[in-house]
Amino acid sequence: MAAKNADLGVTPLSEDVSAWYNELVFKAELADRGPAKGTMVIRPYGYRVWELLQSQLDQRFKDTGHVNAMFPLFIPMSYLQREAEHVEGFAPELAVVTHGGGKELEEPLVVRPTSETVIGEMYSRWISSYRDLPVLINAWNNVVRWELRPRIFLRTTEFLWQEGHTAHADEADAMRETIQMFDIYVEFARDVAAIPMVAGEKTPGERFAGAVRTYTIEGMMRDGKALQCGTSHYLGTNFAKAFEIDYQDENNELQLCHTTSWGMSTRMIGAIILAHGDDQGLVLPPRLAPIQIVIVPIGRGEQGDAPRAKAHELAGQLKAAGVRVHVDDRDASPGFKFNDWELKGVPLRVELGPRDLEAGHVLVAQRVGEVDEKGRAVKETLSFDEFVTGAAAKLDGYHDQLLARAEAYLADNRASVDDWDAFEAQTATGFADAFHCGSATCEDDIKAETAATPRCVPNDGAAEEGTCIRCDRPSAYGKRVVFARAY
Repeated sequence: MAAKNADLGVTPLSEDVSAWYNELVFKAELADRGPAKGTMVIRPYGYRVWELLQSQLDQRFKDTGHVNAMFPLFIPMSYLQREAEHVEGFAPELAVVTHGGGKELEEPLVVRPTSETVIGEMYSRWISSYRDLPVLINAWNNVVRWELRPRIFLRTTEFLWQEGHTAHADEADAMRETIQMFDIYVEFARDVAAIPMVAGEKTPGERFAGAVRTYTIEGMMRDGKALQCGTSHYLGTNFAKAFEIDYQDENNELQLCHTTSWGMSTRMIGAIILAHGDDQGLVLPPRLAPIQIVIVPIGRGEQGDAPRAKAHELAGQLKAAGVRVHVDDRDASPGFKFNDWELKGVPLRVELGPRDLEAGHVLVAQRVGEVDEKGRAVKETLSFDEFVTGAAAKLDGYHDQLLARAEAYLADNRASVDDWDAFEAQTATGFADAFHCGSATCEDDIKAETAATPRCVPNDGAAEEGTCIRCDRPSAYGKRVVFARAY
């Protein structure tokens, strides 16, 4: 059994990623298990991360003309059955209600796994003319998918997400929407979560059920595995046919709408944990950190009165500048506080004791930064004014540092391979770029032998021809496909 870190009580990530992750979620007070199997309770610290993610992503949606709405949690079973591929894809994950109000229902109700069908029904009522298009709606809600192997944030029976659903006059406009939202996810992951994504199109075998094309962003976690962090789907006219979402064009001829859907969920919190964390605990990107700066005044009793007062004064100045700051004046030792905030991933820790107060400065340590020969964080000495006026820039610099670190890790653990032995070795620890014939049979064989799946055909992949890593047939995509083990 892996050794425990005596200070934190969590298994080091470098020894056992699974144990580290599970323990950290609880110890850092991000979430807890719900009373029903596979459910989770998101605690205030974790929910604040979600609120920050939600607000910044929601603003991007509004800036591109989308509006929010709410749709029902319960969906008639017949709605899912109207799009055969869709219901087949979700059948194993459905939670079905058969009784309500003390009696058996005339028709079973599905607890929303995703909302394409119920929204399709509503769009068929709302859209009649080309003048009604496009319809650009997003919903922030919860969904239920019956997970056999649940894991908090990564795969839970119930989770939170946003799901956008749009309707357009033609394929060209719908594809512009699909790619626009896909690009927003790529930018958000990079510029807010500090996670570089491998972005591209899913192979036919990995598409969303009922979609014509599916685009995905795939993050590399600290164990070399992939995590799908967001998807955008062009649904063609599949759902429009099933739900009669049509309109009269300018020539008074009836046309089917082209629809899209796209989503990002609380899985993104799991991505942040796994993409940035280390042996000491969470490493939160500053733009999603509930607390960006923690100030720890040092000194007991009357000796600590002045540092505490100054700490609150500095915190007030930082709050006025839009920084999320907290003063930790708990009755506990500085060492305990340092370890606690390190575990919780706060980007910047500030120390302020009587001597610092007398000298007119603070000591600033980054959660991930330079360390001395004993492995201790190197602290920067800043005057009070330097600290307050430079806080925002220092947080931006920290974001850039985390992003650069994640980019380097991705580059170091991703490689192009051309033979089976190299493929097996590479997918055991990271991402493998390899040629693929596009056959679902080959994908199944690869997964059975290596546990790796095709994550995407990368958008930025160079045009290249070759033979399938598994069967030697010609590549189907004119470029390499990214394979990896995934959560």
